[in-house]
Amino acid sequence: MKSVGLVGGLGPESTIDYYRRIIADWERRHPGSSPSIVIDSLDVQVGLRLVATDLPAMTEYLLASLRRLAGAGVDFIAMTANTAHIVFDELAARSPVPLLSIVETCADEAHRRGLSHLALLGTRFTMEAPFYPGVFARRGMAVCPPTSVERLWIHERYVGELLRGDFRDATRDRILAIVRRLRDEERVDGVILGGTELPLLLRAEVIEGLPTLDTTALHVAAIVDRLAADGS
Repeated sequence: MKSVGLVGGLGPESTIDYYRRIIADWERRHPGSSPSIVIDSLDVQVGLRLVATDLPAMTEYLLASLRRLAGAGVDFIAMTANTAHIVFDELAARSPVPLLSIVETCADEAHRRGLSHLALLGTRFTMEAPFYPGVFARRGMAVCPPTSVERLWIHERYVGELLRGDFRDATRDRILAIVRRLRDEERVDGVILGGTELPLLLRAEVIEGLPTLDTTALHVAAIVDRLAADGS
């Protein structure tokens, strides 16, 4: 059986969610057995500071985790956070073992569904960085982030609430209002939950009449697919 390494802690709630989902998905496919998972948990506050101030240092911080996981004998690695993918290309070029991208996985599913213009929700770093637009553009799709004021509001709630496991109805309602505006004014045809805490707040498969791409669920399915590829 293959073994997956998870770069966790960015943040803790989503890492727990990944672990539970992988176990549950595997159990549905292979009753009576469990997958091999190794988790290296990082400090989300260090990660947030580095992604805001020093991307080369962020790359090295994540690369150290990849090396620890490789040393533990994993066959491939997934990072349990969207924001960390801001340096994915640099990491993939230097990683001792293959990486499984959450962004590529999401783009494949959006393309499969025939979507073309998608709203992107996540941290400010994810919503403002070029990695989502670039990956989607290669498949002929466009990504639409909220306005700068909306991005700041979402980011503050993300860091101040969601990363702490604090999921509030008022925050959910405001995000839904932002999605409605993007639907009505920007004509988006889908919503990317581009933060792995967002599915813990927004659990519906359809939000404001739009199909939702739960990046955690898609990533987990791809992880289990790859784990099972070598047999169980």
